[in-house]
Amino acid sequence: MALEDPGFSERVATIEELLRLVARVVRRHGREILSRFDITPPQFDALVVLVNHEGITMGELCQKMYLACSTATDLIDRMERAGFLERVRDPHDRRVIRLRIKPRGQEVLDAVMDARRRYLAGVLSRLEEQDLEELTRRLRQVYGLMAGEMASG
Repeated sequence: MALEDPGFSERVATIEELLRLVARVVRRHGREILSRFDITPPQFDALVVLVNHEGITMGELCQKMYLACSTATDLIDRMERAGFLERVRDPHDRRVIRLRIKPRGQEVLDAVMDARRRYLAGVLSRLEEQDLEELTRRLRQVYGLMAGEMASG
């Protein structure tokens, strides 16, 4: 479909709006869920990054979360006091400090993810099986296109 086609432009605008609205609802429910676990959205986001990148440095966390180092330091200080993570010296280079999730952080992360998935399951259970398969396939396709652009750009 041509980018200049007005019909295509309207469809893109509709899809963008729907993605934004879905993200807003997911974010709102996600914040409600987080409030039950005594963790803030930025702390949760940091745990997600850490579980996917075990042992990263503060600088790497700043890059992945798009945070200023001073902001990340305050965030990590609070998370360390809450028992969610710990700072560990790199055994190969004592100047480097790595971040590691503690059992409490993993427990909270698992509980929050479980609650989020239960919410989403309740919503998605109202769709037909073939619609779920199509939705999954199309979301994977769109994500693949976007991820490919990010990797090459």
